[in-house]
Amino acid sequence: MIYDVSHRNRIRYDGIVQLAQFNIRMEPIDWPDQTVIDHALTMTPAADLKTRPGSYLARLTQARIDAPLAELTIESRFRVRVDRQTPTALPGDPSIAEIRDAALRVARLDALAPANYVYPSPRVPLDPAIAAWCAEDLADDRPVVEAALALARRIKAGFTYDPDATEVDTPVAEAFAKRHGVCQDYTHIMQAGLRAAGLPAAYASGFLRTIPPAGKPRLVGADATHAWVLLWCGDSRGWIGFDPTNGVTTGSDHIVTAVGRDYADVSPLDGVFLGRTRQRMKVEVDVIPIVEETDAA
Repeated sequence: MIYDVSHRNRIRYDGIVQLAQFNIRMEPIDWPDQTVIDHALTMTPAADLKTRPGSYLARLTQARIDAPLAELTIESRFRVRVDRQTPTALPGDPSIAEIRDAALRVARLDALAPANYVYPSPRVPLDPAIAAWCAEDLADDRPVVEAALALARRIKAGFTYDPDATEVDTPVAEAFAKRHGVCQDYTHIMQAGLRAAGLPAAYASGFLRTIPPAGKPRLVGADATHAWVLLWCGDSRGWIGFDPTNGVTTGSDHIVTAVGRDYADVSPLDGVFLGRTRQRMKVEVDVIPIVEETDAA
């Protein structure tokens, strides 16, 4: 499937800002079975843009505006091909214990090395209550893909999707106690449980397709940025996506933008401004599937 994606951040300040500086992570990465065909990043008013490699798997653009301003728009437009098959549990999948042991034997520190994602991170500390709750699905002898999917489905069933319940900086323990939140909270909770079991669990930021497949329900998170867990399932299976907001593994409906330890590594936009005022931001996302000629024939 080919997608055209538009991701706009409209920022308005209550007064005049003298300087604004941003870190932008809105250009998608190439990922297994996903290829970026083209991409354009624009800012209005225009800014000085500098692109450099970001932390972990993120493409970072730094922007600086020195002129006074009251509002601005940052827009990322791209076309991407996703040919990913939806993963399923297979006979012979390694167990939780086998993955935990294998992760510690991987002697490398590249961006996708399991060691980067097995330990606590700033937004995903180890939490005894979350660890105990998730452990019910993560017995040592259970096959890893089956177990992770069961945990994703239990999180979906046990939590209420509620955009008003949490903020972007809500601690994972608070979201877990409320049993309410958004995809970011669901993902951090699942990561905390998996890491407590010794499993490498990364944070994926991206999008869901806007139009659901025929006969399927509309997925929560469409027309918005989305997040899910990437779990390292051994050398043979690699990194597999689990979406606890929807209780599924991730296939061609999920578009990966960036991968990190938690939300702080891959937030689409962060920065500072100089001025005694407040800001308001509106995010607009369009994900449009493109019918290929071969599909339409």
